[in-house]
Amino acid sequence: MPDLLWDDVKDFFDPDLMGALPDVRVAGASVEDWQAVFDLVRSSGWTWEYSAGGVVGPLPTAAEVLSRPADAEVADLRVWPIPDVLAIFRPMSVDEIDFDVDLRQLQGQVGVDILCGFLSAIGRRLGKPVAMTAEGDDANPVLGFTPAADRVVLLADPRRR
Repeated sequence: MPDLLWDDVKDFFDPDLMGALPDVRVAGASVEDWQAVFDLVRSSGWTWEYSAGGVVGPLPTAAEVLSRPADAEVADLRVWPIPDVLAIFRPMSVDEIDFDVDLRQLQGQVGVDILCGFLSAIGRRLGKPVAMTAEGDDANPVLGFTPAADRVVLLADPRRR
């Protein structure tokens, strides 16, 4: 059975309501957590691309990425858990794993299942909650992986959007 059903969450997948690129976060992270995400990306079979300042290169260690000077070129890790579905990680802060997904690529039950699987893989690897909020709204998570439930659950009422 799916974690979430499209009919229950379709408002949370509406780019007009949520913004096309909702924010996904793991709070209370560490360099070790970032490294665990990098290791998951490398070992998962997902397609990925690391770049700094627009220059594509090998994925360094999390410690190397996170210890770059504040004025260094922007780094990002683009991950395609399946073709045509992109998550963009931005390793800017040690204490928060932050990434975007594009809701336009995650429509219907298939999209919900893909996102739930991706969030669950990250949450299980870290043993931490993974929360999604509307673009630019850090305070009000709508859904996310919770370790206690070992699945993605609703964190807000979709009828109140």
